[in-house]
Amino acid sequence: MRFSRRLDSLPEYLTTRLNRRVAERRALGRDVISLGVGDPDLPPPEEARAALAAAVRRPDVAHYPTNRGIAPLREAVARFYAERFGVAIDPDTEVMPLLGAKEGLAHLALAQLDPGDVALVADPGYPVYAGGPTLAGAEAFGLPLLAANGFQPDLPAVPADVRARANLVIIGYPNNPTGAVAADGLFADLAGCGIPVCHDNAYSEITFDGYVAPSYLATAGARDSGIEILSLSKAFSLPGWRIAFAVGNAAMIANLHRLKTNVDAGMFVALQEAAIALLDLPASVRRAVADVYERRRNLACELLTAAGVAVDVPRAGMYIWLAVPDGSDSLAFAERMLTQADVVVSPGVAYGAAGEGYVRLALTQPDDRLGEAVRRMTRAL
Repeated sequence: MRFSRRLDSLPEYLTTRLNRRVAERRALGRDVISLGVGDPDLPPPEEARAALAAAVRRPDVAHYPTNRGIAPLREAVARFYAERFGVAIDPDTEVMPLLGAKEGLAHLALAQLDPGDVALVADPGYPVYAGGPTLAGAEAFGLPLLAANGFQPDLPAVPADVRARANLVIIGYPNNPTGAVAADGLFADLAGCGIPVCHDNAYSEITFDGYVAPSYLATAGARDSGIEILSLSKAFSLPGWRIAFAVGNAAMIANLHRLKTNVDAGMFVALQEAAIALLDLPASVRRAVADVYERRRNLACELLTAAGVAVDVPRAGMYIWLAVPDGSDSLAFAERMLTQADVVVSPGVAYGAAGEGYVRLALTQPDDRLGEAVRRMTRAL
């Protein structure tokens, strides 16, 4: 039997690897605490669960959906953008549902890139940023996000020959995995770079210390050749529901729609009804989720600091991007934490070469378990 060679260049996906290692340790009877996968432990809002349950009981929702999504859902996305970000969106041409941000990012690469093209991708970054272009036969060129530059990309440093072949930039702020927020002027630089842009907007609603994250689409010129992927997974604690949207440049969305009509049939209508309920919830619901992560951030950072471990306190997101305290590489440190502390952390190198020297801690455990995990780590150190 022969398989496609395009998969040869793809490493095992991080989440798959972490889940397997957790299962192995738990099979030995170990009490493993996972800070590896960004899988929220909080429940989805009751309003969304009620809307989903009611919709599932309707006989008409069993029919095929469409990739465009129902008009009330696209209108709800437009309302959300107007109220939350001050951005006017055309629901007929500038919104399309996605089966999660991961699916959208992977299919965008197929729709946007040819073999020989380049995608400029955040490094470190969500693994599909590089995986999608690789599957498309294109080259993923990392934009190093370094502590020295506040984890911001240096577009002028991209070699001229690489830039000439670039037909997509993929980046997102608030940033996963670093927790950085967009510097002043970054979105304007992206909008003016002359390359189609995809801004991954998964964490805009999880911000701390009074910071309010903007939308890339609020930047002048952003929609001339750019889209944003809005994910509801983290803001509303429902990653398994797979609800996200491509929003922005009408031509890019139409092109992505053309591809998706050939590979999937769109979002289940009952989920679309639930998404409308989510998008119309008051901002206080999203803020309550963010407050939980802010409390957990404070707890973890205080425990690390008290143990003499240097930590940069993030202003957003669900993670702590921790410089490896013992000087080892990130894979070795992650393995040490698993075998000596029964704590799973994500090795930074899994997010790109520039992630080496760091590990990511997900704040997706209840306070007592999170505190126990950090104390185990510091004892192992």
